[in-house]
Amino acid sequence: MKLRVDTDNLRDALNKILTVIDKKNSRPILTYTLLTVSNDKIYLSATDLEVSAKYSINASTEGTASFCINAKNLFDILKELPNTDINIELEDGENLLKINCEEIHYSLLIYEADEFPKLHFGSENTFTLNSDDLLNLITKTSYAISNDETRLHFNGIYFQEVEGKLRAVSTDGHRLSLIENDISEQNNEALINGIIIPKKGVAELRKIAETYPGANLFISVDDSYLYVTANEQYQLGIRLIAREYPKYQAVIPAKTTYSLTADKEVIQNAIRRIKIMSNEKSNAVKIKLTENHMTISANHPSLGDAKETIPVDYEGKEIEIGFNARFLLDSIAILNTENVTFEFNNEFSAVIVRSNDIQNYLGIIMPLRI
Repeated sequence: MKLRVDTDNLRDALNKILTVIDKKNSRPILTYTLLTVSNDKIYLSATDLEVSAKYSINASTEGTASFCINAKNLFDILKELPNTDINIELEDGENLLKINCEEIHYSLLIYEADEFPKLHFGSENTFTLNSDDLLNLITKTSYAISNDETRLHFNGIYFQEVEGKLRAVSTDGHRLSLIENDISEQNNEALINGIIIPKKGVAELRKIAETYPGANLFISVDDSYLYVTANEQYQLGIRLIAREYPKYQAVIPAKTTYSLTADKEVIQNAIRRIKIMSNEKSNAVKIKLTENHMTISANHPSLGDAKETIPVDYEGKEIEIGFNARFLLDSIAILNTENVTFEFNNEFSAVIVRSNDIQNYLGIIMPLRI
């Protein structure tokens, strides 16, 4: 087998799938990448059995071959090579892959392809979703995914078809993010029941959406996996979290009594400044609301305290609410609007964070007792 390929293209292809590989996997073959060469194409596949990826690029090929190689080692080599074409050769029956670029030569050990898991990318129940819409769903919700490995059902984004819309939800028990998007094909049984996409799968979905801005992604779901195909070039298979998602609707207030609106940049900057004097573990700040004013304060037992008052649009009763400042900043940061609105009932109830300019989104933050 002989092939000629652009260094930059092969390097970019490896970069697409490297994050799938689990370098600490107990099965050595899973730390390698499967390369298949055929009909002027190179197919690169990687898996940790939870997330699988396959990416193809064009190349000038003679003959066919399929083998496993250390992708990280190959990627490190390609990073140091000039941006030109390279020649790759593999003699029948040999286990050395020869890479030649100008006067630079490498011989890399390869392994049998038979040991690599057979990957499957596709199912029925297919629908399309624009990559920009998928990226927006992920951006608006991924910040609230839990890192607590003991609560597996919180370790991903929940997707569900609700009243003809695709809804994405994430929560860690202290905050929640929810956004909806139109869906091309409705009444998808798997989506109606809901699926949980794990954090690593979410990261790979973000990557495929960013790689093809404005493109239609073909997505299918079965009982255990989500499959995504982009441009007949980039494929993902993601094992879903087999847990029932919590009844998140219960924490969303049916109605609220009070509402305030603030300039997003003003409130963000004020919270950042006051957060410096908050406790490192709780990030606790206190917000006091009076007519058209918000006072943000924090007290650190060994450093001191801080306070700042900013103008807001508020006409309710005087009230004090405690918050985790980091949670506040995360909820505000993903709103690409000028103003942010907070809705609540009292100092102990869940607070809704939203913007009038983004009708299909809401965030929830649970207050702190200070």
